[in-house]
Amino acid sequence: MSTTSIEDDALVLKSYIKSYPDFPLPGILFRDIFNVFQNTDGLKLLDNILKKYATEIAGTVDCVAMLEARGFLLGTLMALHLNVPCVPVRKKGKLPGKVAQLEYSLEYAKDVLEVQLDVLKEGKRVLVIDDLLATGGIWSDSGMKR
Repeated sequence: MSTTSIEDDALVLKSYIKSYPDFPLPGILFRDIFNVFQNTDGLKLLDNILKKYATEIAGTVDCVAMLEARGFLLGTLMALHLNVPCVPVRKKGKLPGKVAQLEYSLEYAKDVLEVQLDVLKEGKRVLVIDDLLATGGIWSDSGMKR
């Protein structure tokens, strides 16, 4: 792992993220993380950030809930670094068995997320991983927020 801080690494990582104004609707600034995955240096940097953060929170998380779909990419890596299981959280109708539902709103739409009832137990400490950016995420003008 590098000796730089998570915040410093996050500022460098931000340079790999592409912004698309007025997507998917006028007034929305969509930040696309896929360029990070298309660049080995960016992917290594992302993995390094996740490792550092996992070291900071180790022992405080029982599982990682990964929100469809970009959360699957990031959540899997984080769960590996934390040595905890992954729990997929998907859009309505994508998971078999009994599910719990949560309706949510974005700037431009409403949707429903589901999680299988038998995978999360009461009292478990859950780290939720989303795509970090499209829903208002962790980026600010000054860098990464936790």
